[in-house]
Amino acid sequence: MKKILGLVAAAVICLLLGSCGSGKNIAYFQNADTIDLSASKGLYDAKIMPKDLLTITVSTTDPKASMPFNLSVTNTLNNLGTLSTSAGSLQTYLVDNDGYINFPIVGRIEVGGLTKRQCENRIKEKILPYMSETENPIITVKMASFKVAVAGEVKSPGIFTVDQEKISILEALARAGDLTIYGKRENVLLIREDSTGQKSIHRINLNDANIINSPYYYLQQNDYIYVEPNKVQAQNSAIGSSVTIWFSVLGTMTSLASLVVTVLR
Repeated sequence: MKKILGLVAAAVICLLLGSCGSGKNIAYFQNADTIDLSASKGLYDAKIMPKDLLTITVSTTDPKASMPFNLSVTNTLNNLGTLSTSAGSLQTYLVDNDGYINFPIVGRIEVGGLTKRQCENRIKEKILPYMSETENPIITVKMASFKVAVAGEVKSPGIFTVDQEKISILEALARAGDLTIYGKRENVLLIREDSTGQKSIHRINLNDANIINSPYYYLQQNDYIYVEPNKVQAQNSAIGSSVTIWFSVLGTMTSLASLVVTVLR
């Protein structure tokens, strides 16, 4: 009986030691005080990709000049029985696989691979010939479909819309409630698709502060982040219900054996 109890105690101690040993992989940026961050200098601008949805607004001093370029989603009948345009819901433009949008009056415009500012300048160049020389139109482009997905060992997995068109991997994980204690911080998986449809896989170590200098620190639209479970969680999930029952039976038998030994004494 003492031998059985000793084995159980030894198993518990091993589990505790294993937990303590893995604690060194919990903290982020463990070498933050020793790295050079000069390579991370610069402001990030997302680039337009195929299948992005864009909202584009053209503003002019004369509202009639910009009206043909600001298409609305729906038209409604007013009290006089004539069609009126809804002012609050502008049409979105889908970037096709070749990187083009179909814009009113001017037709196809190539916007794939451009930043928002570059896209605004290109559209302005295209519509200027259709306006008077006194007009200086203001173009506003916004990505309406900038999303990233986070799954795996995080507290709140999901798909997150990014309004500011800029998000780091740390911000995305924070939106997902951060990693659980079982997430592998040294081996986070990032799946990315480029403008040609080519997928690539990248491994990211959150324990290493050099991630800030990485080209994968800022996420692109439609990036997918997966946090793998560590060995403890994998082992826990591998224990089926039958194994759990056997542990319960073993515990009951141990208690009965202890009771018998006590009575026989």
